[in-house]
Amino acid sequence: MKPTVLIFSCEHGGREIPEEYRHLFPKQEKLHSPSAVDTGSLEIAQYLSRALNCDFTYTNISRLIIDCNRSLTHRNCFSSYTHALPSAEKKKIIANYYLPFREKTRQIIQRHIAESKQVLHLSIHTFAPEAKGVLRNAAISILYDHRRHGEKEVARIWHELLLAQSPRYRVRLNYPYRGDSNSFASELRQELGEKDYLGLELEVNQALLQDEKSFKEITETIVYTLQELIRLL
Repeated sequence: MKPTVLIFSCEHGGREIPEEYRHLFPKQEKLHSPSAVDTGSLEIAQYLSRALNCDFTYTNISRLIIDCNRSLTHRNCFSSYTHALPSAEKKKIIANYYLPFREKTRQIIQRHIAESKQVLHLSIHTFAPEAKGVLRNAAISILYDHRRHGEKEVARIWHELLLAQSPRYRVRLNYPYRGDSNSFASELRQELGEKDYLGLELEVNQALLQDEKSFKEITETIVYTLQELIRLL
Protein backbone atom coordinates (compact mmCIF):
# COMPACT_ATOMS: atom_id res chain seq x y z
CA MET A 1 0.00 0.00 0.00
CA LYS A 2 1.28 3.46 -0.89
CA PRO A 3 1.95 5.96 1.90
CA THR A 4 -0.40 8.94 1.82
CA VAL A 5 0.99 12.48 1.78
CA LEU A 6 -1.12 15.53 2.58
CA ILE A 7 -0.98 18.80 0.62
CA PHE A 8 -3.03 22.00 0.90
CA SER A 9 -4.19 24.62 -1.54
CA CYS A 10 -6.15 27.85 -1.14
CA GLU A 11 -7.85 29.23 -4.24
CA HIS A 12 -10.09 31.89 -2.71
CA GLY A 13 -7.99 33.52 0.01
CA GLY A 14 -6.53 36.31 -2.11
CA ARG A 15 -7.61 39.95 -2.11
CA GLU A 16 -5.20 41.39 -4.66
CA ILE A 17 -6.59 43.67 -7.36
CA PRO A 18 -3.74 44.72 -9.67
CA GLU A 19 -3.55 48.47 -10.19
CA GLU A 20 -4.39 48.20 -13.89
CA TYR A 21 -7.79 46.69 -13.03
CA ARG A 22 -8.82 48.87 -10.10
CA HIS A 23 -10.95 51.08 -12.33
CA LEU A 24 -13.29 48.11 -12.80
CA PHE A 25 -14.32 48.30 -9.14
CA PRO A 26 -15.83 51.71 -8.31
CA LYS A 27 -17.47 50.29 -5.17
CA GLN A 28 -14.62 49.36 -2.85
CA GLU A 29 -16.85 47.43 -0.42
CA LYS A 30 -17.34 44.77 -3.10
CA LEU A 31 -13.66 43.88 -2.76
CA HIS A 32 -14.29 42.55 0.76
CA SER A 33 -17.55 40.73 0.05
CA PRO A 34 -18.04 36.93 0.06
CA SER A 35 -17.97 36.97 -3.74
CA ALA A 36 -14.45 38.43 -3.60
CA VAL A 37 -12.74 36.37 -0.91
CA ASP A 38 -13.26 33.40 1.42
CA THR A 39 -12.46 35.30 4.60
CA GLY A 40 -10.07 33.37 6.82
CA SER A 41 -9.36 30.59 4.33
CA LEU A 42 -5.77 31.64 3.66
CA GLU A 43 -5.03 31.92 7.38
CA ILE A 44 -6.48 28.44 8.00
CA ALA A 45 -4.47 26.93 5.16
CA GLN A 46 -1.27 28.60 6.37
CA TYR A 47 -1.85 27.35 9.92
CA LEU A 48 -2.55 23.79 8.80
CA SER A 49 0.44 23.60 6.46
CA ARG A 50 2.81 24.85 9.18
CA ALA A 51 1.37 22.60 11.88
CA LEU A 52 1.48 19.50 9.68
CA ASN A 53 4.62 20.44 7.72
CA CYS A 54 2.90 19.97 4.36
CA ASP A 55 3.24 21.45 0.90
CA PHE A 56 0.93 24.41 0.40
CA THR A 57 0.00 26.49 -2.64
CA TYR A 58 -2.17 29.57 -2.81
CA THR A 59 -3.00 32.54 -4.97
CA ASN A 60 -3.14 36.18 -3.88
CA ILE A 61 -5.40 37.27 -6.72
CA SER A 62 -9.01 38.11 -5.94
CA ARG A 63 -11.53 35.86 -7.61
CA LEU A 64 -13.21 39.04 -8.85
CA ILE A 65 -10.31 39.10 -11.32
CA ILE A 66 -10.17 35.37 -12.04
CA ASP A 67 -11.43 32.37 -10.08
CA CYS A 68 -8.54 29.92 -9.80
CA ASN A 69 -10.92 27.23 -8.54
CA ARG A 70 -12.90 27.14 -11.80
CA SER A 71 -11.97 25.65 -15.13
CA LEU A 72 -11.18 28.19 -17.84
CA THR A 73 -14.36 27.23 -19.69
CA HIS A 74 -16.61 27.75 -16.65
CA ARG A 75 -18.97 30.71 -16.93
CA ASN A 76 -17.78 32.12 -13.60
CA CYS A 77 -14.05 31.78 -14.13
CA PHE A 78 -14.02 35.48 -15.01
CA SER A 79 -16.32 37.59 -12.84
CA SER A 80 -18.99 40.00 -14.00
CA TYR A 81 -16.32 42.69 -13.71
CA THR A 82 -13.78 41.02 -15.98
CA HIS A 83 -15.74 38.81 -18.38
CA ALA A 84 -16.04 41.65 -20.93
CA LEU A 85 -12.30 42.35 -21.05
CA PRO A 86 -10.62 41.89 -24.43
CA SER A 87 -9.35 38.39 -25.18
CA ALA A 88 -5.73 39.54 -25.04
CA GLU A 89 -6.26 40.97 -21.55
CA LYS A 90 -7.89 37.76 -20.36
CA LYS A 91 -4.97 35.72 -21.70
CA LYS A 92 -2.62 38.00 -19.77
CA ILE A 93 -4.56 37.41 -16.54
CA ILE A 94 -4.53 33.66 -17.13
CA ALA A 95 -0.79 33.65 -17.78
CA ASN A 96 0.08 35.89 -14.83
CA TYR A 97 -2.21 34.56 -12.10
CA TYR A 98 -4.13 31.40 -13.00
CA LEU A 99 -1.58 29.14 -14.63
CA PRO A 100 1.35 29.72 -12.21
CA PHE A 101 -0.77 28.63 -9.22
CA ARG A 102 -2.18 25.59 -10.98
CA GLU A 103 1.12 24.50 -12.50
CA LYS A 104 2.91 24.75 -9.15
CA THR A 105 0.22 22.62 -7.49
CA ARG A 106 0.37 20.03 -10.26
CA GLN A 107 4.17 19.87 -10.00
CA ILE A 108 3.96 19.15 -6.27
CA ILE A 109 1.37 16.43 -6.83
CA GLN A 110 3.37 14.82 -9.64
CA ARG A 111 6.54 14.87 -7.52
CA HIS A 112 4.83 12.92 -4.75
CA ILE A 113 3.28 10.47 -7.22
CA ALA A 114 6.73 9.89 -8.75
CA GLU A 115 7.91 9.00 -5.24
CA SER A 116 5.21 6.27 -5.13
CA LYS A 117 2.95 8.19 -2.75
CA GLN A 118 -0.78 8.76 -2.81
CA VAL A 119 -1.66 12.45 -2.56
CA LEU A 120 -4.50 13.63 -0.33
CA HIS A 121 -5.17 17.16 -1.56
CA LEU A 122 -7.24 19.45 0.66
CA SER A 123 -8.54 22.64 -0.90
CA ILE A 124 -9.32 25.07 1.94
CA HIS A 125 -12.39 27.32 1.82
CA THR A 126 -14.74 29.18 4.15
CA PHE A 127 -18.42 30.03 3.81
CA ALA A 128 -20.59 32.88 5.06
CA PRO A 129 -22.78 31.98 8.07
CA GLU A 130 -25.89 33.12 6.22
CA ALA A 131 -27.03 33.00 2.60
CA LYS A 132 -30.15 34.73 1.28
CA GLY A 133 -31.43 35.22 4.82
CA VAL A 134 -31.03 31.56 5.80
CA LEU A 135 -28.54 30.47 8.46
CA ARG A 136 -26.24 27.66 7.37
CA ASN A 137 -26.30 24.90 9.96
CA ALA A 138 -22.76 23.56 9.85
CA ALA A 139 -19.46 24.42 11.46
CA ILE A 140 -17.30 22.35 9.15
CA SER A 141 -18.07 20.56 5.92
CA ILE A 142 -16.09 18.09 3.83
CA LEU A 143 -16.77 18.09 0.10
CA TYR A 144 -15.99 14.99 -1.94
CA ASP A 145 -17.02 13.27 -5.17
CA HIS A 146 -19.48 10.52 -4.22
CA ARG A 147 -18.55 8.58 -7.37
CA ARG A 148 -14.99 8.02 -6.12
CA HIS A 149 -14.95 5.32 -3.47
CA GLY A 150 -11.62 6.34 -1.95
CA GLU A 151 -12.65 9.95 -1.43
CA LYS A 152 -16.02 8.91 -0.02
CA GLU A 153 -14.31 6.62 2.48
CA VAL A 154 -11.70 9.20 3.52
CA ALA A 155 -14.44 11.82 3.98
CA ARG A 156 -16.45 9.36 6.11
CA ILE A 157 -13.49 8.55 8.38
CA TRP A 158 -12.50 12.20 8.78
CA HIS A 159 -16.13 13.12 9.50
CA GLU A 160 -16.22 10.56 12.33
CA LEU A 161 -12.90 11.80 13.73
CA LEU A 162 -14.13 15.39 13.78
CA LEU A 163 -17.37 14.43 15.53
CA ALA A 164 -15.50 12.38 18.13
CA GLN A 165 -12.94 15.12 18.79
CA SER A 166 -15.39 18.03 19.00
CA PRO A 167 -19.04 16.93 19.32
CA ARG A 168 -20.17 20.55 19.68
CA TYR A 169 -19.23 21.27 16.06
CA ARG A 170 -21.83 20.24 13.51
CA VAL A 171 -19.87 18.52 10.76
CA ARG A 172 -21.55 17.83 7.43
CA LEU A 173 -20.68 16.26 4.10
CA ASN A 174 -21.15 17.96 0.71
CA TYR A 175 -22.73 21.05 2.26
CA PRO A 176 -23.37 23.90 1.53
CA TYR A 177 -22.00 22.98 -1.90
CA ARG A 178 -21.76 19.79 -3.93
CA GLY A 179 -18.43 18.02 -3.84
CA ASP A 180 -18.52 17.09 -7.51
CA SER A 181 -19.09 20.60 -8.87
CA ASN A 182 -16.58 22.42 -11.06
CA SER A 183 -13.35 22.98 -9.12
CA PHE A 184 -9.60 22.53 -9.29
CA ALA A 185 -9.97 19.25 -7.39
CA SER A 186 -12.60 18.00 -9.85
CA GLU A 187 -10.22 18.67 -12.75
CA LEU A 188 -7.41 16.82 -11.00
CA ARG A 189 -9.73 13.87 -10.39
CA GLN A 190 -10.27 13.61 -14.13
CA GLU A 191 -6.52 13.57 -14.73
CA LEU A 192 -5.46 11.22 -11.93
CA GLY A 193 -6.68 7.89 -10.61
CA GLU A 194 -7.61 7.32 -6.96
CA LYS A 195 -4.51 5.23 -6.32
CA ASP A 196 -2.48 8.39 -6.93
CA TYR A 197 -4.81 11.23 -5.98
CA LEU A 198 -7.68 11.99 -3.60
CA GLY A 199 -9.13 15.49 -3.67
CA LEU A 200 -11.33 16.94 -0.92
CA GLU A 201 -12.48 20.46 -0.15
CA LEU A 202 -12.72 21.68 3.43
CA GLU A 203 -15.32 24.35 4.18
CA VAL A 204 -15.28 26.21 7.52
CA ASN A 205 -18.04 28.50 8.76
CA GLN A 206 -16.73 32.07 9.01
CA ALA A 207 -18.71 32.52 12.24
CA LEU A 208 -16.05 30.36 13.93
CA LEU A 209 -13.23 32.65 12.86
CA GLN A 210 -14.34 35.84 14.56
CA ASP A 211 -11.63 35.91 17.23
CA GLU A 212 -8.26 34.35 17.98
CA LYS A 213 -9.63 31.88 20.54
CA SER A 214 -12.29 30.37 18.27
CA PHE A 215 -9.88 30.33 15.32
CA LYS A 216 -7.33 28.40 17.37
CA GLU A 217 -9.94 25.95 18.66
CA ILE A 218 -11.22 24.96 15.24
CA THR A 219 -7.82 24.86 13.52
CA GLU A 220 -6.32 22.73 16.29
CA THR A 221 -9.29 20.36 15.99
CA ILE A 222 -8.66 20.08 12.25
CA VAL A 223 -4.93 19.50 12.78
CA TYR A 224 -5.46 16.75 15.35
CA THR A 225 -8.04 14.92 13.26
CA LEU A 226 -5.89 15.13 10.13
CA GLN A 227 -2.98 13.61 12.04
CA GLU A 228 -5.25 10.75 13.05
CA LEU A 229 -6.64 10.43 9.54
CA ILE A 230 -3.20 10.11 7.93
CA ARG A 231 -2.23 7.56 10.58
CA LEU A 232 -5.26 5.44 9.68
CA LEU A 233 -4.84 5.58 5.91
